[in-house]
Amino acid sequence: MPKKFHKYKLLLDENMPARTKFPRLNSRHDLKHIRDDFHLTGLLDPGVYEFAQKEHRLILTFNGDDFKDLAGKSKATGILFISDNLTDERIDTKLTALLSKSTPNALYGTFTTLTGET
Repeated sequence: MPKKFHKYKLLLDENMPARTKFPRLNSRHDLKHIRDDFHLTGLLDPGVYEFAQKEHRLILTFNGDDFKDLAGKSKATGILFISDNLTDERIDTKLTALLSKSTPNALYGTFTTLTGET
């Protein structure tokens, strides 16, 4: 029996491109940008984490070092650190694949790294 599809709630950090750059993710998941959709700019990383926690969203960021210490503080959010050497298209493809393979709660409360390696 095929696994039931889970629609993730995702939050693009301020340093990430607009969600229109990720058409697969945008069509399959609830993808929002902290700057463009919530109009929040200049928040420090703990503030972004707190906002994501309240919204039950996974944070997508290029800024992994700053979020690493926050990961695991809450099961209501998680961090997906994305290598900045990936193109937007590769990010879209790799994240869509990762999310489709993950169980609904596997990425919450964790720090996950997405690199160019297979």
